[in-house]
Amino acid sequence: MSRHGLRAAGVGLAALTVVLDQATKLWALAALANPPVRIAVTGWWEMVLVWNYGVSFGLLGDGALPPLVLAGVTGAIGIAIACWLWRAKWWLPMLAAGLILGGAVGNIIDRLIYGAVVDFVRWHMNGYSWPVFNLADAAITLGVGLLILESLFGKRSDPKSAAE
Repeated sequence: MSRHGLRAAGVGLAALTVVLDQATKLWALAALANPPVRIAVTGWWEMVLVWNYGVSFGLLGDGALPPLVLAGVTGAIGIAIACWLWRAKWWLPMLAAGLILGGAVGNIIDRLIYGAVVDFVRWHMNGYSWPVFNLADAAITLGVGLLILESLFGKRSDPKSAAE
């Protein structure tokens, strides 16, 4: 695939991630908010609405940082990821950057509209619980995981062609 094709695919994946993320959050708000309910999917998975006023996994969620500051920081990171996507020469970093960018934009939209991020997926077992998350968080996590895989096992360039 050409670089132009990689860019288009990465931007398309980011856009698809934003659309799916926002659609699932609208569903969560409609189904889980009023009155507050929990929907058990399995014995270890439930849907429950949680407002995340912090950063990843609710860190700094004590209101110390205003939503616009968090949105701005996330936006700056998003711009860096978009530049990375633009420079991608291989499909794996393009895929990863598209997922991360789409997830970041999805969460920025929440912060700008609601002042917090809509989280609603809860996984738990034997008294332990993973922090409640959303599709944007899952996309970011998957994208970072793909970047780690790429850095460990990815396509290596020929040292001779790198010098050209």
